[in-house]
Amino acid sequence: MTSQTLTTVLPYQDPALSIPERVADLLGRMTVEEKVGQMLQLDARDDLDDHIARRHAGSILHTSPERILRANELTAQTRLRIPLLVAEDCIHGHSFWPGATIYPTQLGMAASWDAELVERVARATAEEVAVTGIHWTFSPVLCIARDLRWGRIDETFGEDPFLIGEMASAMVRGYQGNGLDDPTAILATAKHFAGYSETQGGRDASEADISRRKLRSWFLPPFERVAREGCRTFMLGYQTTDGVPITTNDWLLSDVLRGEWGYTGTLITDWDNVGRMVWEQRIQPDITHAATAAVRAGNDMIMTTPSFFEGALDAVSKGLLAADAFDAAAARILTLKFELGLFENPRLPGTELDAVVGSAAHAELNLDIARRSLVLLENDGTLPLDATSPLSVAVVGPLADDGQTQLGDWAGGSGQAGWLDGQPREMITTVLDGLQEIDGWSIAHARGADILTLEADPRGALFPDGQPRPPVVQPCAPDEALIAEAVAAAEDADVVVAVVGDRIELVGEGRSTATLELIGGQIALLDAMIATGKPVVVVLLASKPLVLPASVSRAAAVIWAANPGMQGGRALAEIISGAVEPSGRLPISFARHVGQQPTYYNQIRGQHGDRYADLTQSPAWAFGEGRSYTTVEYSDLSVERVALSRDDVVVGHVTVTNTGDRPARETVQVYVRDAVTSVSWTDRELKAYRQVDVEPGASVRVRVEVPVADCSIVDAAGDRIVESGSFELLVGPSSREQSLLAASFDVA
Repeated sequence: MTSQTLTTVLPYQDPALSIPERVADLLGRMTVEEKVGQMLQLDARDDLDDHIARRHAGSILHTSPERILRANELTAQTRLRIPLLVAEDCIHGHSFWPGATIYPTQLGMAASWDAELVERVARATAEEVAVTGIHWTFSPVLCIARDLRWGRIDETFGEDPFLIGEMASAMVRGYQGNGLDDPTAILATAKHFAGYSETQGGRDASEADISRRKLRSWFLPPFERVAREGCRTFMLGYQTTDGVPITTNDWLLSDVLRGEWGYTGTLITDWDNVGRMVWEQRIQPDITHAATAAVRAGNDMIMTTPSFFEGALDAVSKGLLAADAFDAAAARILTLKFELGLFENPRLPGTELDAVVGSAAHAELNLDIARRSLVLLENDGTLPLDATSPLSVAVVGPLADDGQTQLGDWAGGSGQAGWLDGQPREMITTVLDGLQEIDGWSIAHARGADILTLEADPRGALFPDGQPRPPVVQPCAPDEALIAEAVAAAEDADVVVAVVGDRIELVGEGRSTATLELIGGQIALLDAMIATGKPVVVVLLASKPLVLPASVSRAAAVIWAANPGMQGGRALAEIISGAVEPSGRLPISFARHVGQQPTYYNQIRGQHGDRYADLTQSPAWAFGEGRSYTTVEYSDLSVERVALSRDDVVVGHVTVTNTGDRPARETVQVYVRDAVTSVSWTDRELKAYRQVDVEPGASVRVRVEVPVADCSIVDAAGDRIVESGSFELLVGPSSREQSLLAASFDVA
């Protein structure tokens, strides 16, 4: 039957039928080639005609409106006219769409500790993504950030499984809305399943040396939560674990995800995972065997391995796979397309695009989350500056006016999208821009330092799969002339704002770092600024926690801004000037030295001593920390009942008092300690938190709750259980033990 003779309405084209009925009818009409093609997600920048006409591709990514429309024309000419799923890396906003709203990175959003606000960001992102004809985002990231050298720290929600689960669930709800039949809903993707971040030496996609018990203890719980809450797709990590690529890991995919959790959603590989088994990991001899292994393991969508098509068909011809081996995967992909309503409406780029993308409402939301993402780490009382008094401010540093770097990775100028050099500069408020907007302040600007230059990799410009190899970073030496210019500006000023950090060349896939120090001339610049004796406010505009030089201990204040998005400079100016109170809290710990890795708070009990011979083990700033412009005290922690069963809820009450003269939004953090465990376990784990607003001089009695079922460990057999015995409820402003109040309870 040709497309010209397909004039009658076939059952799969009838929206009155149920989706299972439509899928079954369509699947029964498809050839093996068409089923295999549905499993392909291919790069729309390549040969679209070949993708659709010959390979029957089920999905495309990296698109433009022109490519989407052309692809739609091509599918209309195919035998069954199956619509395409269009996907994109919309990570913290519509990343590669010029003029889209770019929010703080996931790590920055996590510093808000505000799941409702993060859900609103995801909902606004979905509206911008959907109107441009894209149905699927590869977000959120649920990886746990443990080795700060890893290049993808900025994409995570930090180091704690509970906080990750809260934030990721919020993003999934925002993306998927009230259901896929909502034209503003897009598919969410939980990634990278699982353990991808537990790298060797911080090196991206290296072997994750991680046990099944360790996976169950910390890495899997956030994924289990979003799986049970309805995240429709999971993306598989690049790495091998115990020698087995996640792409073919039967225990993770079949036993745990589809078995124990009953997950019925769609699995997609990461970029060329199937091909990597041949050319990189070298555990399959050819694409035929790699395709066979991927299908048998239960993968549904194969991202950017075009030769999977030939390999899978070759596997059928050689008897390695049965002709119906692709039915389950094709059925899951078709189900998504029917649920999205693409057979009736392929959701092409909308006419209202310009009114939705980069709208004023989304810019205001962006400012809200940017404000909440900023963490005040130190303050000697210099901040807030008085916005009502004339001030001379020297704004120095290589990132003070770098709009694209402020946006971070996956943001237009970050290199993944060759068709986009960056986002419109007029949409971005840099730190310099923001401070210049304050009436009555005199602003002088000096770059002060350069960060890096790039050289071609001597091994060649491309990896074996044809992907570009990142260039080699060469740190810039301190420039005496630039530093002298900055010193002159500082000496003429009342206060210095020094904006330092990292650049995109030090961030992302394949761009892990061996050190955590500021590179280039930045340390010399900070040393020179501190040496002037003027109050120096250090703004660390960095994708992840970095190590600051010793001179910063004499700075007036330190603010961490984790790539705060388009409105980041305005939000920073508001914090510095006191127009907004700082409320961000760290979702991740800062090291004092790279040799301290790892520095996450919830480490396993048991070692000789509690420090290095030459350095403390304590982090520079710990998970949960962050200052306000006031002082807050915790007192009178109590629990309602001290004897509990596994079905009960621990209910605690604590008094939070604002002892200063400015309002505070306090994040009350609740940790649990199991006093004696049958296997080694962490000393304390975050189990709940509440945010409360406390006026100056006021006290609030805060109720906190933790189900006893959440006070669990994973035992030696790999089972998650609640053991009988003594526990402590720990409540306070951060994860540091000395900042926490304790109240005991027992579980019978």
